[in-house]
Amino acid sequence: MTDAPRTQRTLVLVKPDGVRRGLAGEVLRRIEAKGYTLVAVELRQADEALLTEHYAEHAGKPFLPPLVQMMASGPVLAIVAEGHRVIEGFRSLAGATDPTLAQPGTIRGDLARDWGRPVIENLVHGSDSPQSAAREIALWFPAL
Repeated sequence: MTDAPRTQRTLVLVKPDGVRRGLAGEVLRRIEAKGYTLVAVELRQADEALLTEHYAEHAGKPFLPPLVQMMASGPVLAIVAEGHRVIEGFRSLAGATDPTLAQPGTIRGDLARDWGRPVIENLVHGSDSPQSAAREIALWFPAL
């Protein structure tokens, strides 16, 4: 017996450090090269309200204010990608959160740098579960 197809959607964000460094196109290229479909793509400036809601699970943690500040420091490329097991697939493409530990061949392993700042600028965000993806997509793309 085979499993039914697991077509999913996920939210991918190219963070301000990635946009500033001109890496948004490379992230899009890797998503498409993997065979995922781009459902929505928008360059936007995220405000504190959106970012606070996006990172709600981290409320009260000491790293949240610098994270929100970094994410509000410039434009973010928000992407909804779709495909078979795209949530775990994109997280695999992204690599480990810590760029120093991310494997070569991943987005973070190849392109992100650890500057030793309070918040690691690791280029991208990807939803970590179907529930997170649905919540995050609704925040960033309410019309979908």
